[in-house]
Amino acid sequence: MTLIKSISGIRGTIGGKEGHALTPNDVVKYAAAFGQWTKENSANHKIVIGRDARPSGELIAKMVSGVLQSLGIDVVDLGLSTTPTVEMAVPAENASGGIIITASHNPNGWNALKLLNSDGEFISDAEGQRVLELADSGEIEFAQSKDLGEYKTDDSYIDYHIEEILKLPLVDVEAISAANLKIGVDAVNSTGGIAIPKLLDKLGVRDYKIFFGEPNGLFPHNPEPLPENITHICNEVESGRYNLGIVVDPDVDRLAFVADNGEPFGEEYSLVMIADYVLKHTPGNTVSNMSSTRALKDVTLKNGGNYEASAVGEVNVVTKMKATNAIIGGEGNGGIIYPELHYGRDALVGIALFLTALAKFGKSSSFMRATYPNYHISKNKIDLTPDIDVDLVLSEVQKKYKKQPINTEDGVKIEFDSEWVHLRKSNTEPIIRIYSESESQNTAEVLAKKIMMDIKEIVSEKAED
Repeated sequence: MTLIKSISGIRGTIGGKEGHALTPNDVVKYAAAFGQWTKENSANHKIVIGRDARPSGELIAKMVSGVLQSLGIDVVDLGLSTTPTVEMAVPAENASGGIIITASHNPNGWNALKLLNSDGEFISDAEGQRVLELADSGEIEFAQSKDLGEYKTDDSYIDYHIEEILKLPLVDVEAISAANLKIGVDAVNSTGGIAIPKLLDKLGVRDYKIFFGEPNGLFPHNPEPLPENITHICNEVESGRYNLGIVVDPDVDRLAFVADNGEPFGEEYSLVMIADYVLKHTPGNTVSNMSSTRALKDVTLKNGGNYEASAVGEVNVVTKMKATNAIIGGEGNGGIIYPELHYGRDALVGIALFLTALAKFGKSSSFMRATYPNYHISKNKIDLTPDIDVDLVLSEVQKKYKKQPINTEDGVKIEFDSEWVHLRKSNTEPIIRIYSESESQNTAEVLAKKIMMDIKEIVSEKAED
């Protein structure tokens, strides 16, 4: 039973007490606060909503629509959609904001309200704080019956999204079609099962199969596209039937690939390989977050650009991308942000760019993967209990390694020659994330375990004080 209010929106488990889970009262409270915020910031009283396929999504969408209409706000409901599709629909509708009903990679017992501004981008931390203030302020004013908002549905925006992707100069449908790719897709029984077949058809891919393509929200495995969770598609590709595997998360903003030998590329390398293709044709700068592989920096420098790291969180990456005029960026969790289309993580544009790059490369996907720097990241976490002072723990870790180069912009990142480790509180779960990277998987794991032991010792010592 958890309710988390952060830069990533309002996220929680379904079922429980108000304020401790994402209950109907919480949905109404925060949807109303967001609606009021949009009225403060825009004369266009219209909000776009969309959802992934979780069983709770339709119910939450109805509650969100009702409360927004009661504020005098018109609602455009995309129904089953993807996060990047909703992001593109907001400016297309000239709306004042958007709400995406999805808990992204969390299990289907979770759901969330992800909040967008009038540009279709995630609201900033300061804007989010204002929404939270409004939720508890008693200042929300509902409309009289004659001023209630209107409601309409529109299921055309996935097609619109795909058509905009096809217009991009670096997407080459002719090359993709000529490559005769054989592709297996894990759509995790969510809206990727709707969007990806439409995309592959338009890209000229004739031989593909969608596994877990029924958008019923009954995820067949942990929906986070990590190697340990995607063994089914790896086995399918390894059998020789396909020369590429594609995996997305429930709301289709994260993307991972499986090479023709059945080996996962690693979601870190989705951004690396797509960025390399983009940089070779349109040189420029890149950005990823502090927990992402240094391989992006390597390919950026190789192509004559500059690389910068941001704090974790899509809005932080986007802010730094705008500041540095980055032409591509994202997060190492498989989130591709290509401003030529829009400023949001987008698995669909990532698929189109990657398939173009692979088609033009002319060799196998495993050979293509082998041409890139081979770093290994170990991703770990420590569950938190309410009595743990996380800030104090991170401060003590910082003291312990004070002789090493340390960045505290977002948690604590410690450099060890060719390795690094990054510790931070999660925005979406009650945990400390511990990411470490090295040229060896074993070394990365040993480094992570050492830091985890340090944390446990610190927690134990503070409990005894």
